[in-house]
Amino acid sequence: MNADVRIALMARAPEPGRAKTRLAPRLGEAGAARLHAGLVRHALREIVATRLRAALWCAPDESHSFFAACASEFGVSLRAQPDGDLGSRMARIFEAMEGPTLLMGSDCPTIDASLLLRCAKALSDGAAAVFLPAEDGGYGLVGLCRPVPAIFVDMPWGTDAVMAETRCRLAACGVIAQEPAIVWDVDRPQDIDRLAETGFVMPDGKD
Repeated sequence: MNADVRIALMARAPEPGRAKTRLAPRLGEAGAARLHAGLVRHALREIVATRLRAALWCAPDESHSFFAACASEFGVSLRAQPDGDLGSRMARIFEAMEGPTLLMGSDCPTIDASLLLRCAKALSDGAAAVFLPAEDGGYGLVGLCRPVPAIFVDMPWGTDAVMAETRCRLAACGVIAQEPAIVWDVDRPQDIDRLAETGFVMPDGKD
């Protein structure tokens, strides 16, 4: 049943100069941080709408007031992200969640409750893995019934080769993955206009 699937959301504290830095030329550092906070809250709204158990994995830790506010508003548990590079953190989160888990970030606004439930159903119906590839060559969500550490080690994160390399590693491990949809992420200044077209409320101007 879908209820056995958990959702883990990875998020960084919305601190100016540390969150969504590639958007700062368009929004300013404070504006980019506000947009990041809005994307995290949007992701949490969709996650909560699934009624699946969820945890917000916080960086650098769960002490920031933004995370406390999210826990209060959305009723999610807070966990500090493990140390290490992105792949190491992801692998360790899957180990800690102890069961079928969907792991995502907040950068892909088209990952809504309906799509999350489709991914959860794929795992519940017996799929070993489920991915939402991103248009830029990465992915916005990975779901696993059991940890598969090999898909996270020494991955060229931030490049257009991530999903292709992941598929090769899955094949080498004998893991067949479903890919229900392709998503896009908010990573570059030009993505802001596309985000606005979805009806997302944008932050006001520059610093």
